[in-house]
Amino acid sequence: MINLLQMLEIESETVGKLVATLTLLLLFLMVRFLTCSVVKRRVEDPARFHHYRRIIVNSLTIVTLVLVGRVWIRAFDSLATFLGLASAGLAVAMHDSIANVAGWVFILLRKPFEVGNRIQIGQLKGDVIDLRLFQFSMIEVGNWVDADQSTGRIVHVPNSHVLREPVSNYETGFQYIWHEIPVLITFESNWSLAKELLRKIAADKAEHLSQGAEEQIRRAAMRYLIFFKNLTPIVYTSVRESGVLLTLRYIVKPRARRNSEEAIWEAILEAFAQHDDIALAYPTTRFVGGGGALGANERRSV
Repeated sequence: MINLLQMLEIESETVGKLVATLTLLLLFLMVRFLTCSVVKRRVEDPARFHHYRRIIVNSLTIVTLVLVGRVWIRAFDSLATFLGLASAGLAVAMHDSIANVAGWVFILLRKPFEVGNRIQIGQLKGDVIDLRLFQFSMIEVGNWVDADQSTGRIVHVPNSHVLREPVSNYETGFQYIWHEIPVLITFESNWSLAKELLRKIAADKAEHLSQGAEEQIRRAAMRYLIFFKNLTPIVYTSVRESGVLLTLRYIVKPRARRNSEEAIWEAILEAFAQHDDIALAYPTTRFVGGGGALGANERRSV
């Protein structure tokens, strides 16, 4: 061991620094375990416990890093030869780990999201349930499940992804999203009556969902350039190949999107059923008699 230290030109003081570093790491693990155990016994609410646990872990991590830095700050000269031999290998071997720690610092300082937020990072979408030094965890949302509901899977994402992938936050700043329900009716339908029915349904089922949004916009405008002139539900009219498209657009909280859509669709089906001159469009095949020489029928898909 002594010969190895002499070969690497590592002094006894440096060995003391290594021992001190390992001691600090062990103390960090011990204090984290004890403090979390105490908080767990005294806090019964899982959400509050998780919040306090994150504060404890993050605080202890920062303190430990500062103490370890102070231990080594005067030992850099004696470690010059050792670091010269090991730096190339460490740079390659720990590239991902260093990037994950940088991502962790970015998340703490810049706060692109917090635990409890619903986010999308790259192609992944979910609710953030945990944030650690090297990765954060999400309950997956969407994928094979419709309307942004949970799949039940926990996805662990390296922190470095926040530095490489776009991050969309559903709840920071402005906690509402715009949702649209397309309603396609046939050309033969009374589209003006259908549009009026949709307006009434929107006023009854969706208008209350935007309550509180105006105040949030005013607060968000102090930090982000977010401006919406009209927050009330609206119905747009357009034409498609197989009918008239009426698009109901309204504002809603992300987690209430599926329930609100269900309530609106049920109201639409009940309202349209009372009017014989309104029919939903769907793929059909029509046979139109032709007057050609052979008298053949023309088949047209709608």
